[in-house]
Amino acid sequence: MAYYRRSGEVPPKRHTQFRTPDGGLYYEELMGEEGFSSDSALLYHRSIPSAIVDASPWELLGVDTTPNHPLVPRHLKLHDLFPGEDWKAVDAVIGRRLVLGNADVRISYVVAGESSPLYRNALGDECVYVESGSATVETVFGVLDVRQGDYVILPRSTTHRWVPVGSGPLRLYVIEANSHIAPPKRYLTRFGQLLETAPYCERDLHGPGEPLIVEGTDVEVLVKHRGSRGITGTRYVYPAHPFDVVGWDGCLYPYTFNVSDFEPITGRVHQPPPVHQVFEGDGFVICNFVPRKVDYHPLSIPVPYYHSNVDSDEVMFYCGGSYEARRGSGIGQGSISLHPGGHSHGPQPGAYERSIGVQEVDELAVMVDTFRPFELGEGGWASEDPGYPWTWSGRGPGA
Repeated sequence: MAYYRRSGEVPPKRHTQFRTPDGGLYYEELMGEEGFSSDSALLYHRSIPSAIVDASPWELLGVDTTPNHPLVPRHLKLHDLFPGEDWKAVDAVIGRRLVLGNADVRISYVVAGESSPLYRNALGDECVYVESGSATVETVFGVLDVRQGDYVILPRSTTHRWVPVGSGPLRLYVIEANSHIAPPKRYLTRFGQLLETAPYCERDLHGPGEPLIVEGTDVEVLVKHRGSRGITGTRYVYPAHPFDVVGWDGCLYPYTFNVSDFEPITGRVHQPPPVHQVFEGDGFVICNFVPRKVDYHPLSIPVPYYHSNVDSDEVMFYCGGSYEARRGSGIGQGSISLHPGGHSHGPQPGAYERSIGVQEVDELAVMVDTFRPFELGEGGWASEDPGYPWTWSGRGPGA
């Protein structure tokens, strides 16, 4: 996040005395990226933010992955992971099921009905797409009100919890980085403002409201972090509730961006996926395909051409509308397609021809392209449609 925001009360000069009404001191915390050389925020706590009274292991389950071998395209039906009413007893953090992962990024899915514990991801930023439902995300910076279609960007080590709102399920598609997640550099001026040519602007990004103060003692926070053998977790107990910030300012904070505010870039002929990009992290990009008018050359073919994206694995999450290029493959709402590098992919049979003359598309999908191969987590294997690799030829092994 490149633009400045202020919430609550802060002193006129940073790193100076800021006193409570009874004459004590508030405790300043600098939350910053890249070793004091990138974006940061200054938060003012009522209690010492470093104080803990207990620490114990938090056992993380289902974090292992196995290779996509043999190398085939795959269709994963994420709605199958939470059948019936099971979601009512699930929370948005512990209930996540790992679908895909590599050394740079992991993708999980969860359908939640319960409030989550307090949680902090110290591995990297999180980008959580709200497929359906609504929630409040309580954070050390304040509260985010989130709704269907929101991307929720949570910077690394932001203490927060998810609280579903309403009677329906909260469906979340969780993209966890081992880095930071930000708008693409090509959308920004050299000072960090979004350019006129970017498909969204600062007005579309919504930060938290006023600071959130919660009273409490001996408060647990689950922390996901790096360990000698990979991803691990610790359960901290704080003597006072970490939501004790009376004010903060800076350029680092959680925010939301709704996919309906993305302004698609179109052309006379079919545009490549980079025009649909919304965010980037180290080793991956996030794009979204939204309802839009399509190619207007008189001889255009509006669906994607067949392509071998030789450096990337492509993952599409289908979360609304109808994706013309995949008609007849079994893909629908809540599906993921994984098209790995090393395998040429493109429209299903017949889609190429059917698209001629189409003037607009009604589709909604979130795409993650990675530069390392994806492996499958337990949620990926549990939701796989085994017939998908053969849908282009019409027959599979032994047929």
